[in-house]
Amino acid sequence: MSAVPGPMVATCLDLPAGSPGGSVELFLDLYTGDQPRIPARAFMLAPAGRRPLLPPGLDLLPVAGKSLEGPAFTRYVTGLRRALRAAIDPRAIGVLHLHHLAFGATPALLRALPGPARIALVHGTDLLFAEAHRDQLRILRESARAADAIVVPTAAMADHLLKLSPHTDRSKIEHIPWGIPDHLLTTRLPRPARTRSGTLLRLIYAGRLTPEKGGQALIRALAGAPGIELSIAAPRPQIHAVAPLLRKAGIRARYLGWLRRPQLWRAFAEHDVLVMPSTTLEAMGLVALEAQACGLPVLYQPVPGLRDALGDTAVATDFTRPAAVAQTLERLRTPGMLPELREAGYANAARYPLSATARALHTLGRRLTH
Repeated sequence: MSAVPGPMVATCLDLPAGSPGGSVELFLDLYTGDQPRIPARAFMLAPAGRRPLLPPGLDLLPVAGKSLEGPAFTRYVTGLRRALRAAIDPRAIGVLHLHHLAFGATPALLRALPGPARIALVHGTDLLFAEAHRDQLRILRESARAADAIVVPTAAMADHLLKLSPHTDRSKIEHIPWGIPDHLLTTRLPRPARTRSGTLLRLIYAGRLTPEKGGQALIRALAGAPGIELSIAAPRPQIHAVAPLLRKAGIRARYLGWLRRPQLWRAFAEHDVLVMPSTTLEAMGLVALEAQACGLPVLYQPVPGLRDALGDTAVATDFTRPAAVAQTLERLRTPGMLPELREAGYANAARYPLSATARALHTLGRRLTH
């Protein structure tokens, strides 16, 4: 897909290049590649150690000292501001895309480039960190005031934002769902024929194993569950952290590594169910939508964001109650249920093409600059 014509964007994601997560994948999908969907000067942080292979269109900021609170956070934002100001010609920029209302990149961009229109994009982790850190809550509220428009992917994110920042101008809030690569929606990936017992459920967990993602709840819920296999695609240090819990629960999990997306999509085709036990909220749950586009049914905790994006096209359960999970797994073995969920997932994922996200952001940017 070619770039959407429009004002040049400046944007920065406050994470080291190579970091895992849906926010990173969305950022790279929108602004990088040989034909970026949105023309932009896009930046991430330079990671410690070896420089990763970068996609075309992504630049790195050599700013260390990432922090969340106090004088260290102030120094970090100042360093980001100086680096951005040195790297960008402000005359070439028409719009700022402020990914996350909190963290360091948003205040740094606002101070480095005070002139362009400002579109803030809420991801979810910014809301969680604003709840836990006073300085991040302050930045979130300042960013909401400074933005000309605030984009939320689901209504749940708007509700949560307004709880944290009740004086936010509601008229600035725009609902633009995140999207997944269009080619996943136009060409169905082949699903290999099953060679093992039809009663064995092949589960896959894909994502970070941080507390809000519910990995520990998943392990407790699956302890002793019969007739399942669990595969995990997660960053290696995080799988090491939960390995003792898996052993204690008697779960022999197959570690797939931290897979690149094409590898993950192929892994989806080799499993029966994606499990998403998130404990608090998800901005939207892009990995669930990508799984549905690959023909993989989803079993999820109905937290805000996921509930909006998936609804009854996936199966909700309570991962904090092992008995409820056992009942749900048994129900998924009902003949015909997985194929029915597969078709519902295909239809749901088709509602969220990445091209629609890019067009909507482009339209919003044009509106703010004319």
